This record gives sequence, structure tokens and C-alpha cells, in this order.
Amino acid sequence: MEGVPKKPLLVVISQGCAANFGDGEKIARVFADEYHVVFGMTETQTNEAQLPQAFVLNVCTVKGNAGALKLLRETLSTAPEAKIFITGCAPKDFRDEVAKITDKVVFTSLKELGQKTEIPASPFRGPYPLSSKAASGYWQGRDDNDGNKALRESPLVGIVNIEEGCLDACAYCSTRLVKGRLRSYPAADILQQVKRLVNDGCIEIQLTGQDCGCYGFDTGTNLAELVQQILAEVPGNYKMRLGMGNPRHMMQYLDKLIECFKDDRVYKFIHLPVQSGSENILRAMNRKHSAADYVMLAEAFNQIPLFTLSTDLIVGFPGESEQDFNDTLDILEKTRPTVCNITRFVARPNTPAYHMAGAVPDEIKHTRSATLAEAFQKIATENNARWIGLTETVVIEKPGYRKGTYIARNAAYRPVAITSDRPLQPGERFTVTITDAEPFALIGRIN
Repeated sequence: MEGVPKKPLLVVISQGCAANFGDGEKIARVFADEYHVVFGMTETQTNEAQLPQAFVLNVCTVKGNAGALKLLRETLSTAPEAKIFITGCAPKDFRDEVAKITDKVVFTSLKELGQKTEIPASPFRGPYPLSSKAASGYWQGRDDNDGNKALRESPLVGIVNIEEGCLDACAYCSTRLVKGRLRSYPAADILQQVKRLVNDGCIEIQLTGQDCGCYGFDTGTNLAELVQQILAEVPGNYKMRLGMGNPRHMMQYLDKLIECFKDDRVYKFIHLPVQSGSENILRAMNRKHSAADYVMLAEAFNQIPLFTLSTDLIVGFPGESEQDFNDTLDILEKTRPTVCNITRFVARPNTPAYHMAGAVPDEIKHTRSATLAEAFQKIATENNARWIGLTETVVIEKPGYRKGTYIARNAAYRPVAITSDRPLQPGERFTVTITDAEPFALIGRIN
């Protein structure tokens, strides 16, 4: 409106898991009254006449610091005079590396944002009051949309953080050093947020956290009970995607969890990270579950027709022998996940694994990860081939990489690539026939 001062521009950039993106959206909504908030550093935003006054970088360092440091350098290059605040998974070694690059950064946390009316002062740049809302208690899981159109990365996807922290102490993990012990958000607050998101047009609800598997263990409930509450109290044409859960926790309510997948509003998808198929390595990792535990869970979920099992595997953990690696290869082939994140071990400072003997040479890590990847892609292609010839309803998610192509999602959260002569919009639903399968996607034809 003419005559009204333009709001200063605040850019929020998140990396990593859905929980981080959910936190990034919370940050954006808290500051939306005082700032024009945008997500990400797109070409359009950086070419605007109004350069960003501030960046909030919600970083991920779980696989090392390189990605977060690259983001910082890009930010400094884009708007050299902008104030930069970093939150997310920012352990001490990352902060030390940042200090070698610039003295402009102020490190903060969600807890500080929830308790103070301004970001802590930088000795080089002075205090920077971001928002008077910050002391509202918003970070306890509540959503302060007040019925207004929410500020989200996607207008159709609602990310709901149901907990923070975990109950584990995995030897390789630096995230727990930042996020701490489990803090589950009240079910009543989560239900209210889901209702608002569905009423606001979301057709996908992502329940997320550092470990959704132990949600409610500190408050006397669990993930399955939460999902059933949402299904009972939130009607609508939406689907829920359940976040990552560690095997040892999900074992405690497996039957109730499987019941949840009988409702069409729950994606037939679970992320169940095993990390290794070797009992020796699992003990060294301090994972607290056995390979046999994971196999039992995987077999239970695989009993659900056309279910998507997702897992994570780490290769090259200290002391990993050829037999240990073969055990990992065996568990991959036995449980046949359709999604698998394969990571070469990176030692994170201040974790127990950082000081472990028996480092695996990089060339062996690369060879083993390549072997795993080849075996996984064969399995994934065979799993996806089971869909060929089936007709199903899919929802458009986003444009594909090639012109005229689009990515949709089916009931098992599998990506379905389709071609259209006319532009398709996110959220549109189509009946398609699956005509082909690749390791990472199905190929569909609109009927």
C-alpha cells in the first residue's frame, strides 16, 4: 500500500530433516508481523531491490559441517551487510569453524527464541530485536496462526513437530548434543495445530521430530495413540506421514501402530533406521536394538500390501570388518526396503565415536557404500515393479526436472512421475495407471 513503510526482509533457510523445516516455519510465523519473511535464497529474492536485512540459518550438521558452511558463505556473498543468526544443529566444532569465516554471526536456539524478546547481542553488531512475540511460549508446540493463512514452505504441506530431543545416546550422533533429552509436546496442542492446518488447506500432515518413535514416553502416551487421536478428532481429505522412529521404541507399541495404517488417511510409509546389520557394530554404535529386532519390525510392516519401508545404513563405522559389512548387506537383502539412506561414516567431534580406534579407510568406505547402493537399487526397482499395471489415485506434489513432467505421491508415499500436456498444480488429484518402475520412482500415465 502506498505510503506504508515496507517491512524489512527476513530470510529463513532450513536444512536437513523435516523437524528442522518445521522449526524454520515456526521461526517464520513468529516474525511475520514485523518482517516480510521468505523461505530460501531464490534468484527472485536475491534480485529484489530490497536486500535481506537478516537471515536465520536453521542448519544441519549431522553428516558434517560442509553443507552448513557453504550456506553461510552464500549468505555472506548475497547480502554482506545483513545480520546473520544461526540455529538448528550447530555443535561447538561447527561454531569454531564459523568463527574462522566471519565475526558477524549470532548463534541462538529455539529455547532462547522462546524466552527472550530479542536475539542475544553480537559483540560486533549489537542487539537485534526480532520479535515481541518470541516470549509467547510458542515453542511448546503451539501454532499461533489465529485462523489466518499460515506461512509455510508449501501451502499444502503442514509440518507438525511433535517432540524434540531423544532418549538415546548413539555413539556417532552430534544432534543429541544440541537437542538434548526428549520433550514431547502436549497431544492437545498437536491436535489443535493439525486442525488448523487441515482447515487452512493442507492435504499432507507430516508428524516429525528428532525421534518420533519415543513420542510421549515422557508423558505417558505414544505415537500410535497420538495418531489415533488425530484420526478420531480431525476429519478431512488429508494424509499423515509419520516421522522417523528408532526400532527399540516402536517395538513397544507395534500392534497399535500397525492398526493406524488401516486408515486411508495415513501414508503406508515408515522410516525405521537400522544403521547396521552387524550386532557387533550396533553395540559399538550404542543403538540399543539388535539386528533381529529390526528384522522382526520390517517383516511386520512388509506384511502390509505395497507398504514403503524406509531405513538408514552407515558404512565404515570404526571397527567395521568385512563380515560386519556383509551382515549389513544381508539385512538389506532380507528386509528389502524401498527407501534407503546410505551414509559413509563421518566422525563428529565430541561424540564417543570420534575417539574410537579401528578407522576404516576412505577407499573401503566408498567401495562398501557403492556395493550397498547397487544392491539397494535392485531391490527398490523390484519393489516398485509390483505397482506396474495398477490404477490408483495420486496427488501432484511439484513439477519434475524435465519440462512437462510432474511428481505426484501415491498412498504409500512413493513418488510417481507423470507427463501432462497442460500445466498441473500442486494438490490436484488424478487417477493414473503405473506403466513402469525405476529405483527411486514409479512412472504413471493419467487415465
